[in-house]
Amino acid sequence: MPGKMSSCLSGSGLTKVFGLGRQKTVAVDHVDFDFHEGEIISIVGESGSGKTTLAKMLLGLINPTEGDVYFQGQKRDISSQKKKQEYWKNTQAIFQDPFSSYNIFNKIDAVLLDCISMRGGRKLPHAKKVELMAEACSFVNLKFEELTNKYPFELSGGQMQRLMIARIFLLKPKILLADEPTSMIDACSRATILDMLMQLRNEIGMTIVFITHDIGLAYYVSDSVWIMEHGKIVEHGSADAVILHPKEAYTRRLISDVPKIYEEWDLSTV
Repeated sequence: MPGKMSSCLSGSGLTKVFGLGRQKTVAVDHVDFDFHEGEIISIVGESGSGKTTLAKMLLGLINPTEGDVYFQGQKRDISSQKKKQEYWKNTQAIFQDPFSSYNIFNKIDAVLLDCISMRGGRKLPHAKKVELMAEACSFVNLKFEELTNKYPFELSGGQMQRLMIARIFLLKPKILLADEPTSMIDACSRATILDMLMQLRNEIGMTIVFITHDIGLAYYVSDSVWIMEHGKIVEHGSADAVILHPKEAYTRRLISDVPKIYEEWDLSTV
């Protein structure tokens, strides 16, 4: 990881409550965090721990009930559509289900051209746009000429995941939130996609936040790990500190739930 970088995304007392009265659910409960530029972070928790709700607040898709999000040291302001668009130039996501991330009526060219426009390339000559799209596709081992004029539903799940990374390659956001981004693909493609994300981090200094229940993945990719249980952050620190020397019973349970196949590994040599 790069040396101590400046803060790029932080939260103070971030809380999300759904429903009222007896129906009230506190999904995220007074969470504080600070993520740094170029850092790879994993937020780990079981289903229902609040991690996806937290991700949606960080993206600006749902409003916090209480607390604030800070972007590059400033209190985030997404009060208008224009300000939201500006924020989304710098904060992007890859979701678990690539099929729900695309408008099925938009061809792949439109999806990629949209990214070029967002980065201010709307007036570029057509040939230059094609060159940028081809470059983004080849970065994720796809051939643009095989995708052009196709619709997203004509691709496989793995190709769609790659296309989502091609979008990120074009947008070059400062922060990428990856919510279980490799859950729908086989192990071989998974490693490839993680490598692509790491390469992007190295090339453009992007901060990557993985939202995952997979503590093995968290250990493998992260600089720091944040463990969530019932809407609260119960433990955080460097990947080594949290996973090799967990303090909380909940963290220890998550680690013991990793399939026994991993017991052959001697993590001390990694």
